Amino acid sequence: MVTESFLPTLNGVTTSVCRVAQSLRALGHEALIIAPGPAPATFEGFRVRGLPSIPVRQFPAGVPTPALRRALEEFEADVIHAASPFVLGARALQLADQTGTAAVAIYQTDMPSYLAQHGPDRLRAGAASAAWRWIRRMHAHADITLAPSRATLSELRAHGVPRTDLWARGVDTSLFSPRWRTDPRTAQLRRALAPGGEVLLGYVGRLAPEKELWRLTEVAQIPGTRLVIVGDGPGRAQVGAQLTEAVATMPGRPNRSPVFLGRQSGDELARSYAAFDVFVHTGTRETFGQTLQEAAAAGLPVVAPARGGPLDLVEHGRTGLLFDPDSPGSLHDHVDALVGDAGWRAAMGACAEQAVRGHSWVSLTEQLVGHYTAAGTAREARAFHAA
Repeated sequence: MVTESFLPTLNGVTTSVCRVAQSLRALGHEALIIAPGPAPATFEGFRVRGLPSIPVRQFPAGVPTPALRRALEEFEADVIHAASPFVLGARALQLADQTGTAAVAIYQTDMPSYLAQHGPDRLRAGAASAAWRWIRRMHAHADITLAPSRATLSELRAHGVPRTDLWARGVDTSLFSPRWRTDPRTAQLRRALAPGGEVLLGYVGRLAPEKELWRLTEVAQIPGTRLVIVGDGPGRAQVGAQLTEAVATMPGRPNRSPVFLGRQSGDELARSYAAFDVFVHTGTRETFGQTLQEAAAAGLPVVAPARGGPLDLVEHGRTGLLFDPDSPGSLHDHVDALVGDAGWRAAMGACAEQAVRGHSWVSLTEQLVGHYTAAGTAREARAFHAA
């Protein structure tokens, strides 16, 4: 498993790699994890090979030194799993082609859209086009490229990425669960966050421009609510200033100031989800949206954009609400409707939790192993025809 991100960095790519590794161990497989350093020496009994890295926007980006080739040669893998490939993963896919090893690429980060949104004004369109050229070239080395949602799968195919298929993501329903609501420490957290009985609107994720957290200013002024933000990132100061100003300038009696809980994981994160009343997601360029599944597993109604990955994860009116990101006020109106109806929130949260019960990481990893097998068959067929 060659990944662009791993512990101690916390994000969607890291989470997916960790959960797949745990499930591969449970299913009796062997794995080597190759990741940017610094990284732990082992994970779930698997060896982790940390490669040199350089910091990019508070993110360690791996450098594909010759140690990558040596690690792959020593392990003698049956398949190379490239998690969100861009640099390390791109080189690993090239090496797979050179050695005749089956390769599966997991597409997860929408870099072209990020560049189109946040690159230098004069270079945005060109940068996005260049990113797609790089993605096509890179993924041509893979036997299968797996997209996490139908919207992303369609986009990959529209841009000429070959040999694509759909593979969603699992969720740890043993960790994220409504049972945390009766935990004494969850009750203590809720009392601290909502001393006046406020409805808590929660967000979990990286605080960065691509997450479009400025959209939360629409809901910051809904009376009787409080925003709770879990996560960190380069946009922390700007987001904090925007949301604090939105609350301070609301008409009438202002809400309590937004609270930032920082990065969380494990039981601490599960308690935070359980303390929320509504989960709000703002990014319109999500290839999937792992935190939406975690919130659903915790029994929360989810409000998210009607675009990209959330279209596969939220059933509008049943497990959550999908707002129109192109319509100002749409996010506000959808959240406001839930804030005013506790019974609807509870019913929707129950449906959301039921909907993700079968999305365990073990079952999703069993599907992934099927793709590994298919990649091996495809690699053999390509070699045969080439000969």
